Amino acid sequence: MKNLEIDVLCFAAHPDDIELAASGTVSKLCIEGKSVAIVDFTAGEMGTRGSKEIRAEEAKNASKIMGIKYRECLNFPDGNLSLTEETEKAAIICIRKYRPKVVIMNSEFERHPDHEAVHKIIRKAMFKSGLLKVETTFEGEIQKPHRIRKMYSYMQSYEFLRKPDFFVDITDSFQTKMDAIRAYSSQVFVPGVSDEGGPTTRLSRPEFLQEVESRAIAHGMLVGFRYAEAFYSVEPIGFKSLSEMVW
Repeated sequence: MKNLEIDVLCFAAHPDDIELAASGTVSKLCIEGKSVAIVDFTAGEMGTRGSKEIRAEEAKNASKIMGIKYRECLNFPDGNLSLTEETEKAAIICIRKYRPKVVIMNSEFERHPDHEAVHKIIRKAMFKSGLLKVETTFEGEIQKPHRIRKMYSYMQSYEFLRKPDFFVDITDSFQTKMDAIRAYSSQVFVPGVSDEGGPTTRLSRPEFLQEVESRAIAHGMLVGFRYAEAFYSVEPIGFKSLSEMVW
């Protein structure tokens, strides 16, 4: 696969991070004709439920539901992610390969250490991916530098350390979000599909999907939407004209 120029590149620690936190936004982008790619750092093999192979199939199905064209897994060890030369280089290669206009990623403060690690990795990789003297290759060719300032974090288990910078209306894509989450039936409770005899986790509880909906409703209420997803911006958000905010 040669270098691409996509609109939005989504980074996640595990398959299902994007689905749980930002799939309403992502599927809406796809409906609007934007090109979106997802890069999962791990295969989620350390999860209490399911397996690496099951999670891979679930991620494939969820991607179809959301309308994603490009998705890859970097296969770093689940549960042991950290900012290293290896993870940083892998992220730089991805950024330069996909050449996105916008990046969304895990938050800096999260329940799962892998989520926090991805935030640190992408922050450093984004800066270094713009440096001419940092050389990387992809499919035998030297990659060109690429850097953007539009980096946004999505909300997962924890609330942000500060107020969200913006909310995305996912009213029209909320059911798609829920369908994408249900694609991970090894992780979340799907009646008649999930293994009800397996170990109980926070996600496998029958009420978990109600909690997902409740958060979407609460965020939507703050800004006048039925359902919404919250994000914060790593860098200040600027507009060429206030007309960009008129809809």
